[in-house]
Formats: sequence, C-alpha cells, structure tokens
Amino acid sequence: MSTFVLVPGFWLGAWAWDEVAAPLRAAGHEVHPVSLPGLAERAGEVGEFGLEEHIADLAGRLVREDLWDVVLVAHSGACAPVDGVADRLPERIRRVVYLDSGPMRDGTSVYDLWQPDFRAAADTSEVDGRFPTPPWEFLASHGSSLEGLDEAALERIRARLTPHPVGAYRDRLRLTGAGAALPHALVSCSFPLDRVKAMIAAGHPFFAGMAGPDWELRELPTGHWPMFSRPADTAEVLAEIAAI
Repeated sequence: MSTFVLVPGFWLGAWAWDEVAAPLRAAGHEVHPVSLPGLAERAGEVGEFGLEEHIADLAGRLVREDLWDVVLVAHSGACAPVDGVADRLPERIRRVVYLDSGPMRDGTSVYDLWQPDFRAAADTSEVDGRFPTPPWEFLASHGSSLEGLDEAALERIRARLTPHPVGAYRDRLRLTGAGAALPHALVSCSFPLDRVKAMIAAGHPFFAGMAGPDWELRELPTGHWPMFSRPADTAEVLAEIAAI
C-alpha cells in the first residue's frame, strides 16, 4: 500500500480530495489531503503566505507526521510548492505526480505561465493580498476545462473556494536540482496526451521536462478538476501509478 499526500490547486483545500481519498483509503492506502496556509479552513490564518511559506508548511507536514515513501500529488498550480518540497526532501518521496499540471523550472513562477489577460485579471481583482476565484467562464476560456461538471456541481464547488495568496503564484521557485532524479508522472485531463507527447518531442519549454524513462504519462479525459468530475477514476489512476 502507498502513502499519498494530495495537494490541491488554486482556491481549494483538503476538502477537494474527499471523493478521491475515500476510495484510496478503502483500498488500504494512507492518504493525507492538504490545505495550504491561507486557504480553506486555514483562510483565517494571518500572514502573506508566499511560495516559501507554502513549501515550508508542506515540508513540515511530511517531517512532523514522519511520512516516507510518499506519492506526492500536485493538482494544477500546486506544482510550485510540490516541486519545492521534492527539491528539499527527495529522500522522503517515492514519486511526484502532476494531475493536470506539470513541473516548474528553477527561477520561474506560476504567474509567468499565465496569459497576459489572466495576469491582468489577477492583478486588478486582488484584495488584501488575495486573488479571488474568477468566473467559471473566464477560467474555461483560459484552458481550465469545466468538462464533467454541471451547474449544480459548479455552485457547490464555488461555495467552498477561498481567495488564493498572491505571493504563492508570484514568487519565483528556487530549485537545487535535488529532486530532479525522482520518478515523476503526469495525469493529463484537459489536454490530450497525444498533444502532450508531441510537445515533449518538440522540446516545448513547459513539456520538455517530462521526457525520459523516469516519467509515466497517463490520460484521464475530463476537465481541469478531475477530483470533482471523475473522483473514482482519479483515485484509480493514482493507485495504478503508485504501484509502478
């Protein structure tokens, strides 16, 4: 059996993994869903909570709870803190899994990956150092597919979202390369795997890092939030990857 640490993307908390964690636990796995500082039930915590604070908090949890041989899962924008932890504590990690996400490069930020109008929306909507969730239609028009989610589901999800700390996506990630040799996996949900492989072969900056024998590439066709649209299948593919 495996130990999973599940890190959600922007505006989400540990609650986002409820329907993924349940079947994993039922199968005998140890599962640790995460809420990062300033989000979900931790929204009331005081602080600016930049990327460094998110990395330190996540790393601290692995140490405090004495977690080893971890399958560390990053959904969407959680790639930045997850890559930071993999770089600092590679000895504790079995594999890094990107769920509709991808690896970061040293010196880059999530903000760098956004289109100019998405960056502008984040800048203009910022309130007290937080980025509120944009309208679903805006997210969908910028690559965050809503496939598999009806209006009722979207309303339920939005009711629990919390504004995201600005520093977590603006701060640049600093890597030493210590986690580069770890096994990695991609579960591509809103982007066809054939296109991913073509981008890898073409040396595209965002995808080139997914080449090599230490990478497992999987496809789970759905929208950008598979933990809501296909939770049982998400749990299944994570368990399959962990067993490799």
